Formats: sequence, structure tokens, C-alpha cells
Amino acid sequence: MKLLRTLLLLAFAGAAAIAGVIGSGVYDVGADTPHWPATYKLLDIARQRSIAVRAAALVPPDLTDAALIRSGAGNYDAMCVSCHLSPGAAETELSAGLYPRPPRWDALGQVDPRAAFWALKHGIKASGMPAWGKSMDDRYLWGMVAFLQQFPRMDAAQYRAQVAASDGHSHGGGETAVGGGDRRGPHAHDAPRSSFEPVDDPMAAPADGGAQADDGHQH
Repeated sequence: MKLLRTLLLLAFAGAAAIAGVIGSGVYDVGADTPHWPATYKLLDIARQRSIAVRAAALVPPDLTDAALIRSGAGNYDAMCVSCHLSPGAAETELSAGLYPRPPRWDALGQVDPRAAFWALKHGIKASGMPAWGKSMDDRYLWGMVAFLQQFPRMDAAQYRAQVAASDGHSHGGGETAVGGGDRRGPHAHDAPRSSFEPVDDPMAAPADGGAQADDGHQH
């Protein structure tokens, strides 16, 4: 009985301490201030265990299927590259500003395919990772997983070739511009481009000497 009272008192004290920290506002939720080490470790363990438990029963399709990989290439380039980057790509404003930092493309290629599928479909709370399952059927999500599995053996030229051979941003309907610009691929534009192909410098002076249009993205 004495032990039970002691445990209850400790639990109450712990709850009161947590409530005090939350109520005081002392914990900084800004994305430019890292979590306390203990907080980050706890969240990381919770994330890993949560995904592992829920993904354990998934059965991946043939992830070496060329058509499945091509499907994933276009959708990855349209929907994932701004945060997770790709071979040869520099950091973006979005990838540099997110916290926790999203894993780079080369790390994604090492993830268990079942865990990758689950994260793509359901997203991850408070991380910036969307639940793509709200707009994509499972077969397209597995396509992105199949493409991720190619990353350990992929360079920038191979990445561009895979994207160019794909149908671009195409997953059966509902596609919208993600990360700026419409990237629906060769069936949507006469002159499609990969995210790595050069574009005109928006700061260059107009060739006809006229006034330059304001692209709205200035800092």
C-alpha cells in the first residue's frame, strides 16, 4: 500500500512538472531551435516503433518492376524532391527550413520498403511529412517506394533519365502543383523538363529592354 501511494505521488509530481513546463511556455516550439536531446530521442523512438508495428504486415509488390519504378520517378520528382532532394541537387529553402530535417534521398534508399510505404501513405505528425494516401492509390505509393530502392545505385544523370522516361506527376487524377510549378509531365506539356534542367534566370534583364516582370519570390 505504501509503495502504491509513493508511485501515485511520483506520477502526480511528474504530471504537475510537465503541466508547469507546458503552461509556462518555456519550451520553444520554433523550428529553428532543436528539441531538447531527451525530447528528440523520445519522439524518434516513438516514431520508429509506431511505424514498425503498423507496417509489419505489409506485403510489397515486385519493387524491381520497371513500369512501377518509372511511375515512382515522376511522382517523386513532383512531390518529394523539394524536401528530400535528389542526386546532384543542392539544398532547397524548404529542406533547409524544416525541423526535424527531412531525410535526404540517399538515406531514403536504405529504409525498409514497408516502413517507407507506411510513411508515404499516412504521413508523420509534426514533421512536415504529408499523408499522400489521401490523394494516391496504393499502387502509386508503391511506385515511389520502388523508385526509392534505386537510389543507392543512382547518380544525377540516371535520375534525370528516370524522370524523363516517366509520365511525370501522374497518379490517376487529382494531381496538383506541388513545390511550385505544374510538373505533370510529358502528357501535360509540349516541352516538359526535369527539376534539374536549366531555366531562365528570373533576375536577368529582358532581351527587349522592357520592364522586368516581378516574379513575386524575392528576398
